[in-house]
Amino acid sequence: MAESQHIEWKESWHEKYLKWVSGFANAQGGTLYIGIDDNGVVKGIDNARKLLEDLPNQIRDVLGVMVAVNLHTKDGLEYLEIIVEHYPFPISLRGKYYYRSGSTLQELKGAALTKFLLERQGEKWDGVPVPSISVEDLKESTFSAFKVKAEKSKRLSTEDLEGNNKELLESLNLYADNDTMLKRAAVLLFHPNPEKYITGAFIKIGFFEDDDDLKYQDEIKGNLLEQAEEALDLLKTKYDKAAISYTDDGAREEKFTFPQDAVREALLNAIAHKDYSSGIPIQISVYNNKIIFWNEGQLPENWTVDRLTEKHPSKPFNPDIANTLFRAGYIESWGRGTIKIINACKAHNIAPPIFANTAPDFQVTLISYSEKGLSKMGLKKELVKIVLYLQENENITNTDVQKLCDVSKATATRYLNDLEKSFIEKVGTTGVGTIYILKGLNKDS
Repeated sequence: MAESQHIEWKESWHEKYLKWVSGFANAQGGTLYIGIDDNGVVKGIDNARKLLEDLPNQIRDVLGVMVAVNLHTKDGLEYLEIIVEHYPFPISLRGKYYYRSGSTLQELKGAALTKFLLERQGEKWDGVPVPSISVEDLKESTFSAFKVKAEKSKRLSTEDLEGNNKELLESLNLYADNDTMLKRAAVLLFHPNPEKYITGAFIKIGFFEDDDDLKYQDEIKGNLLEQAEEALDLLKTKYDKAAISYTDDGAREEKFTFPQDAVREALLNAIAHKDYSSGIPIQISVYNNKIIFWNEGQLPENWTVDRLTEKHPSKPFNPDIANTLFRAGYIESWGRGTIKIINACKAHNIAPPIFANTAPDFQVTLISYSEKGLSKMGLKKELVKIVLYLQENENITNTDVQKLCDVSKATATRYLNDLEKSFIEKVGTTGVGTIYILKGLNKDS
């Protein structure tokens, strides 16, 4: 047993440890042990039996939380176990809110506290009403463009599309419960200048030669529907121009560095799932061999990025925004976006995407390895061959390396060990027939 999301050790009881009880109740529940040190060694407490009687009442009176307190003995030493259940409503300690995340305790403040309180009320940030904005303040041309796309996607009824703008917003559930105020989602999706009300509601794109060498950049503003169209166009025409070639029969072919389906899905996922309360724009960094989509946002509670590599339910961070994007045909509603990114990279013969979740950030990286780019990174010719082979064939064995590079088993092993530092990883157990794949797909922090 070790300290974790659900377990915390303390050598003795202090009233300040009510914070941990609050944190467990606001998160997923957990157990607080009194009389165990940070190494998990039972030290015992002299007043265990008194605390056994006093703590349930103290915790109930101060926090309004009912806990189970149990007495345990080990090697003649007494210690306490305080079991805290998850509570569906916010638990505060003298006006402050705490939350257990991993093995740490956080005091919730600012945007994080607002988000937490809304979720405990069964609401989402994008569903909060905005006063003093009416349908007349929204952009007519955006409504027209949306109706064209929704008609093509067939995800709204003809009756909804033939109604006026107010009726359309009602059918998209973009009015608050009282039907007098528009939700934040409506402002982000249809207002000509949503940044006037929501700081950071735009997209930044930059082209980099190296991490510290920005060559050019663009800022894309307007409502989210406009941003999606303009960003997709810029990424296609300015930041990833297609290489032109011709087939034997003279037909013209265009080959982009990055698969356009993957670029589209990564961008729209960032727009749909961004935490717009952060005040920070979506940022897209384009390099010669990779493109990084970054937004402030989190996966659903208890999810890791491994979940994104397999079929999973759709749990949008901004359900009202996501619903409108779905009706317009921009995104899917079955959690298939990340699967589409993986499949698009595979079909395009580039490395698997990297999904990284380092709270509070979420990042998708697409990488296209080339002989020139890998050589520039300092890889010797044989290692370049292996990486490019993996990009085409998904996996490689020691035997494959021997044939590919015309080397002995020992040399092939050395090559694979060198690449394990940065480019590849083992699949399954080590031994005969060990398979190696390119690093990618997941990274949790």
